[in-house]
Amino acid sequence: MEHMTTASTGEQPRWLTDEEQGVWSAYLHATTLLEDHLDRQLQRDAGMPHIYYGLLVQLSRAPRHQKRMTELAKDAKITRSRLSHAVARLEKSGWVRRENCPSDKRGQNAVLTQEGYEMLRRSAPGHVGAVRQAMFDRLTPEQLRALGEIMRVVASGLEPEGTDADLPWLR
Repeated sequence: MEHMTTASTGEQPRWLTDEEQGVWSAYLHATTLLEDHLDRQLQRDAGMPHIYYGLLVQLSRAPRHQKRMTELAKDAKITRSRLSHAVARLEKSGWVRRENCPSDKRGQNAVLTQEGYEMLRRSAPGHVGAVRQAMFDRLTPEQLRALGEIMRVVASGLEPEGTDADLPWLR
């Protein structure tokens, strides 16, 4: 592999060191296991995947428990088509409804229903327990601070500004 070049520049790639490869593998392993753990807990306790729970949380924190669909996609870091599919499933469960946006004829708001709020209230204790058990109870205060700092640095480098950015919620 040491003679491979990148197609766009013709330069040698900067391969990962053994230490970097080990950290990258550990990160992928941990995040895959964590997402699966949280999905299984929410499917078992609330009958929904983790991403749907996150959408309900976003709506519960929004003024009047509603948010424009485009803003909800941005906050959830998902494509608009994936959001539309998720909201359709949440509507079918009676937890969310869509309303036309009064200020924009083409826009729609997602609105958390009372049933959705109650489902969130019932499922939140089990979910926070799963998050604590899987992650926060395992970290020292120093590790927690370092992890938060690291994740903010990584996220800020991946979230470019501008309308030409190739971000999920713009697709």
